[in-house]
Amino acid sequence: MSKLSLLFLSFLFILQSCSGDGNGATETVVPSNLTINAEIVGASTENPNGDGTGVVNFTINATNATSYKVLINGETKEITANAFSYTFTSSGTKNYTVIVSAYNRDQFISGTITLTVFVGTVLGTGGNLIWSDEFNSGSLNLTNWSIETGTGVNGDWGTGQLDRATERAENISFKNGVAGADGGCLVISTRKESYIDRNYTSGRINTAGKASWGPGHRIVARVYAKGVKHKGQGFAFWMMPQEKPANRDFIMWPQGGEIDIMEYVGAIPFNNLGTVHYAWEWKNNEYFDWNHGYLGGYYNYETQQTPNPAEPGYGNYPPAEGNLNAGSAAFHQYGIDWYNDRIEFFVDNHVYHIHYLNDGGAYTVDGQDKISVKIIDGRRVNVSEYSNHFEEWHPFEHKMYAILSAGVGGKDYTYGGSIVPEAQFPSDVYIDWVRVYAL
Repeated sequence: MSKLSLLFLSFLFILQSCSGDGNGATETVVPSNLTINAEIVGASTENPNGDGTGVVNFTINATNATSYKVLINGETKEITANAFSYTFTSSGTKNYTVIVSAYNRDQFISGTITLTVFVGTVLGTGGNLIWSDEFNSGSLNLTNWSIETGTGVNGDWGTGQLDRATERAENISFKNGVAGADGGCLVISTRKESYIDRNYTSGRINTAGKASWGPGHRIVARVYAKGVKHKGQGFAFWMMPQEKPANRDFIMWPQGGEIDIMEYVGAIPFNNLGTVHYAWEWKNNEYFDWNHGYLGGYYNYETQQTPNPAEPGYGNYPPAEGNLNAGSAAFHQYGIDWYNDRIEFFVDNHVYHIHYLNDGGAYTVDGQDKISVKIIDGRRVNVSEYSNHFEEWHPFEHKMYAILSAGVGGKDYTYGGSIVPEAQFPSDVYIDWVRVYAL
């Protein structure tokens, strides 16, 4: 027998002697009372998943434990202390399950803890990610979103839609494995079906009372409007007022303003519309049909700029399957860069509409709204100005919340037009993520 074998047998004998053999030796005690605590750095009521650094401080304890093994984010760490820190680096808001095993020699017990951590990234513009929903958990994060149901005020969402918004999985669901997605997707679907009092259903969610943003932010969503192919079908990513005057119980529309970041309809399949809505007069915060101004610009997917003509009409629907010049063919990033004096609308980082808040921001001071196409860096861009018409409230200097909604059009005078008989349902739209950056 070799010396190495003899040494190995001697080592085994020593181990057996130390662990006890039932003849008076002490047996190893199994650890117990395992506790695992996690403190996400920067977590608050407003930012429950942390400040974006991704740092989490862990404290672990177990009776009779001499060491620990931690399986975290695919890594195994062996530690003897009761506290350690870990930095998550994957961008966005994501769920993690951490497994901790407490050891005393060969005896151990295990426990798990699940936490949601937000990690910020840096844009090319220098902005930091401050809020996101990646839609990877398979269920709606109710810390971020609320589901809105019904048919709107007095049975009208304000756009002549025929649908009833529901909280059912038929209208709001989640899907993995969508081609081109970064991870899981939120799916918002419109369906042709008899439900309560309507023949169509839809889904809509918003961040009202949970998250809102104003000037100094980039707000962007990655969306694949796959099922929006016929006249009367549509999907929107937009914003409404979170704030109101201190002396008012509410802010009336359009005095409070509205920002339509993505307004994509099947009747205009090769273009997206980015718009601001506002009022010309304060009128004591009351609604009047005539008191509505809006300035919008189209983006053309083929040329990646404002189309020519600048306002395309209905037609050429449905687009051919796989035609990448249509917004229904692939994922696109729809967003705004919201500054103190202007809002810049972009698709896939191509700016196509710039709206200046004050008279004279882009044109002469004349008391009039204005929009025209300008050539900026060799590209066609809609440039508009003037939504601060009255001193009581400047709508785009205040925080707004985000909305994701689908709809089925009902009347020809509404944007997107009435639904056509050949429209196919269900009409599914995939939302890969929504992200907000500090500029």
